[in-house]
Amino acid sequence: MRVALRLAASTLVLAAGPAAAHGNVFTGEGAHAPIWASQAVFVAAWFGYMLGAIRRRPEPQRRALFHGAMMVAGLALFGPFDDMAGSSTAWHMTQHMLLIVVVAPLAVLARPLPQWRAFAGRAVDTVWRGVQRVTRRPMACALLHAAAIWIWHAPQPYMAAVMFNGWHVLEHASFLFTAWLFWWSVLRPGTAGALQATLALLFTVMHTGLLGALLTFAPVVLYAGESRELWDQQLAGLVMWIPGGAVYLLAAVWVGYQWLKGNETASQRQIRPT
Repeated sequence: MRVALRLAASTLVLAAGPAAAHGNVFTGEGAHAPIWASQAVFVAAWFGYMLGAIRRRPEPQRRALFHGAMMVAGLALFGPFDDMAGSSTAWHMTQHMLLIVVVAPLAVLARPLPQWRAFAGRAVDTVWRGVQRVTRRPMACALLHAAAIWIWHAPQPYMAAVMFNGWHVLEHASFLFTAWLFWWSVLRPGTAGALQATLALLFTVMHTGLLGALLTFAPVVLYAGESRELWDQQLAGLVMWIPGGAVYLLAAVWVGYQWLKGNETASQRQIRPT
């Protein structure tokens, strides 16, 4: 518990800085409220987990995965990393990919729901059950996640998130939430849903690769309000296309292997003499 508290405090200290969206254009009264609200939710989720872990102790490996996910999320969202993303499309894309292919799957593998439930009580059971029903459909979760990715990487929504705090927070929240649903549906599908999970991952490889290629080979800068350098946009496309695609592809191979392994085991049980 002490180690976890130190990790949380260290991340929050490193993440402390000007609460502003990329570009800091809107600086009127109340402009920072969405950032402050997101920071409050972040702190509540982390400390709520640690308090819930006192009542419902997680396995050490899952505890480490959760704290790792929260540290990466805190540094990506609230630290100097976010300031660098304000003037570079490549850094901005790296920030997005950290949330989508690092934080979200780590949070799924950590399985923090029992600890959050132990902290919040049974009042949240309706929400948990609703989320679990959605994650039984990997392809639906993949389509929802794809919609979030493509909508927010269109030039107008992208620049709105760069310029204004409210859209900035909504963008990251939609990435995290849809990515969490997506990774939950594909990493914990059970044998019956493993084939659908594999297809959902392959679909995600293809459409994120297409978006990465469009950014890489676009002849003009699409997000001129953030960076005017074409090479910066090309690097952003490569970040989504290659490292991001590799994560999805490796996950597809792993889930497909689990599916084949499960089918082989089931076949062996059927032909085993009694």
